[in-house]
Amino acid sequence: MGVNKGIVYLIGAGPGDPGLITVKGLECIKKADVIIYDRLTSPRLLNQRRPGAECIFVGKQPDRHTLTQERINQLLVEKAKTGLTVARLKGGDPFVFGRGGEEAEELVRHGIPFEIIPGITSAVAVPAYAGIPITHREYTSSFAVVTGNEDPAKEISKIDWAKISTGIGTLVFLMGMGNLAAITSKLIEHGRAPETPVALIRWGTRPEQQTLVGNLGNISRLAVEKGFKNPAVIVVGEVVTLRSKLRWYENKPLFGKKIIVTRSREQANPLSQAIADLGGEPVEFPTISIAEPEDYAPLDRAIANISLYDWLIFTSVNGVTYFFNRLRTLNYDIRDLAEIRICAIGPQTAEALQSMMLKVDYIPAEYQAEEIIKGLKDKIKPKSRILLARADIARKVLPKGLAGLGATVDEVIAYRTVTGEGNSYLIRQMLEQGEIDLITFT
Repeated sequence: MGVNKGIVYLIGAGPGDPGLITVKGLECIKKADVIIYDRLTSPRLLNQRRPGAECIFVGKQPDRHTLTQERINQLLVEKAKTGLTVARLKGGDPFVFGRGGEEAEELVRHGIPFEIIPGITSAVAVPAYAGIPITHREYTSSFAVVTGNEDPAKEISKIDWAKISTGIGTLVFLMGMGNLAAITSKLIEHGRAPETPVALIRWGTRPEQQTLVGNLGNISRLAVEKGFKNPAVIVVGEVVTLRSKLRWYENKPLFGKKIIVTRSREQANPLSQAIADLGGEPVEFPTISIAEPEDYAPLDRAIANISLYDWLIFTSVNGVTYFFNRLRTLNYDIRDLAEIRICAIGPQTAEALQSMMLKVDYIPAEYQAEEIIKGLKDKIKPKSRILLARADIARKVLPKGLAGLGATVDEVIAYRTVTGEGNSYLIRQMLEQGEIDLITFT
């Protein structure tokens, strides 16, 4: 019997902004059994994983590595050999100074199926987010991407400094902050003018992006004075001068703001995306999580007797989601609700129902139990039967108030609200260090 081999997807996760992941890359993340990710991977990409997927951090910093490259290679092989689908998330593009080629070679040696999912390289995206086009027909029609972490003490360099210094318009150095002084000296030594504009872009494409502009003659000194460190991209060339009029990312209203989103993991994405679209950094810290009922029997009985009810009341999108998931599981559908009137608290709850082609008969003007009772007072007939499908933790005002109108109310648990799994240690650290600007509650 042959070994059940899995597959490894070597995915370019992009330069930092999670919105820059490719469609195919995101699809692979969502179906992976295990995600092996680098230091610069956005947490919001990891939040797209399927329930139960394992996440393994193998990030590297200039001065220390979580795992050696050899051990990372072994890990990919080990996981795939057990039949798992592995998503290997690498910053930028896996084949642009990402050692993706080495990892692919290791997979070939062991006969492991793999696919390469290209990513948007930081060499292009980061300057763009700083308002710097790396080519422009009035400035240059050539550019080169160069490693910045070659040992300056090497006797024989793999970089042809004489050619790149004067033969190429725009130079982009990756991973070069530790060698900035050596890089600028080499370029000047081989004929590049000291007045050539230079931009250093730190944490590019992310809300904490910082840009420092100077020239070959002074940028090394400016970086020391400003404490400018990795991770940063170095851009050399006349195109840097365009930044003054093309900068756009830093102009967003929430640029540089870190905002905690306390919604459940299942519902955080719309708010997080809205914050990111305005230039802020959403930090998802779910204080609650949504789970299935411990016992489906009460809900199942209510669904089996659904034709007996006159009104069906939903107080949240979660209630709608879990109720109708169970309805389908039990082989019922919306036709079984044909004679039932529906009430929804809030426009989002109503939209969730309308998306299933269901008419909502009553939406209170204010989104609270008291308003429902007031609004249904003239709509509920004596001895009407009402099904209230909602969370296990909820106020008793609504069922008591409806019963006071003469209705028979069956309150069933459609879902549970449990303690969230947010990283409280990380959040405490960020709060103590003054890194958080806003906290949202809904």
